[in-house]
Amino acid sequence: MENQIIKIRQASVDDAQTLTDLAYTTFWDAFAHHPKNAPDDLNHYMRQAFSLEQIAEELADDKSIFLIAELEGEAAGYAKIIIDCVEPGITAERPIELNRLYAHQKFLGQGVGQTLMDACFERARQEDRDIMWLGVWEYNPRAQRFYEKNGFRVVGSHVFLLGKDSQTDLLMECAL
Repeated sequence: MENQIIKIRQASVDDAQTLTDLAYTTFWDAFAHHPKNAPDDLNHYMRQAFSLEQIAEELADDKSIFLIAELEGEAAGYAKIIIDCVEPGITAERPIELNRLYAHQKFLGQGVGQTLMDACFERARQEDRDIMWLGVWEYNPRAQRFYEKNGFRVVGSHVFLLGKDSQTDLLMECAL
């Protein structure tokens, strides 16, 4: 079997519907079946975070960069990075946040996540950033291992509000 090539491109406002669908589906697949996530809290968060209007607004923000991974002619995953976004515990002069990185479930294990991660690092260096940081749910060990493998280390934590549920995200950073 021939290896498929994963193509990465920067999203534009024309991709709002594609990103909305991809964000909703990938977040649902990642977190809907975890026993710590109440369906009402998950639904509330997703309706706000992944509405077409919200995604279009984020796409229009000059500090937000969305990258879309395409495989087999369809959107297989995406990442969102935010320039100059920082919070307590992150030590950086020119920070960039890896705000989201998700692969569609049907493409898991095919290198989509790693290809997106590499593209985020490349873009961060092009933007002359010194630190990339992220928040990852404390109950998502698979993602934590992925980020550790890519050079991130835990430097603190913060609260992530999923609906009415205050959850703990580990803050991780990686020097660029």
